[in-house]
Amino acid sequence: MTQLTVAKAINAGLARAMEENPKVMLMGEDIGSLGGVYRVTEGLKSRFGAHRVLDTPLGEAGIVGTAVGLAERGYRPVCEIQFDGFTFPAFNQITTQLAKIHARSDGQLTVPVTIRIPYGGVIGSVEHHSESPEALFAHTAGLRLLAPSNAQDAYWMSQQAIACDDPVIIFEPKRRYWLKGEVDEKTSPGDPFKASVIREGEEATIVAWGPLVPVALATAEAAREDGRSVEVIDLRSLSPIDFDTVTASVRKTGRLVIAHEAPTFGGLGGEIAARVTERAFYSLEAPVLRVGAYHLPYPPAAVEENYVPDLDRVLEALDRSFAY
Repeated sequence: MTQLTVAKAINAGLARAMEENPKVMLMGEDIGSLGGVYRVTEGLKSRFGAHRVLDTPLGEAGIVGTAVGLAERGYRPVCEIQFDGFTFPAFNQITTQLAKIHARSDGQLTVPVTIRIPYGGVIGSVEHHSESPEALFAHTAGLRLLAPSNAQDAYWMSQQAIACDDPVIIFEPKRRYWLKGEVDEKTSPGDPFKASVIREGEEATIVAWGPLVPVALATAEAAREDGRSVEVIDLRSLSPIDFDTVTASVRKTGRLVIAHEAPTFGGLGGEIAARVTERAFYSLEAPVLRVGAYHLPYPPAAVEENYVPDLDRVLEALDRSFAY
């Protein structure tokens, strides 16, 4: 076992994938000599060369469009979108081209492109640097979405995404890049598209992903001090979603709170709530509750901690659930 930050775990995962397959290449703004804004790709250009770690122009549509062509020629490109809010210039390439080529070609073409997106807020950044656009991509068939919350998943999901023949977007929780954790570099944690029960409980379930997982765990611990037993599920995959694991938990606990950084309105929490209600209606002791950001543009850094969910807001939702 190795102690790594989430950022260093991604770096190590990318390096291992590049060692094992010479067709893996990295593309993005400032990812070479600088090592990326968050230094996630630091040292990889000197190790693998400028022909495999490419500093691109400031043009996200061009980055993804080029990656599509490379993938059709047998490469496995990994694109870094420098910040979540910069994804939108590439939205057409991702949703119109990348997501549809396999189906459009009746399965004859594959586009194994991985897109890394540092996402979420609470980093004190400026406008367009703190978005949570996962619902926009989850709504698009043909894409797989992963959201690691810890170093172990960050290390292995990087490699599993690259090895996948489908296009995969990895939403990397930028405010957790410096979170340390143990990484087993020998034993894979298994299917990246399966949710994980990371804390057992009997009376309620909290589902979260990415940057909100530590908040969910802290909420469950606070509830324990009040005599409540709360189960926590790290969803891990946002498309496909492992509804079986979530439903099994809710059938046991009878209550569900879903927490995510994205705005509640139109967020993935709504889809999860609907599916669980359809599947486990007679097991529910209370309505499924959602906790997310407000339906507003992401605010200035001075007030962003009032915008995204924190322990108090998730705990308040739990209290409302127990009040039924």
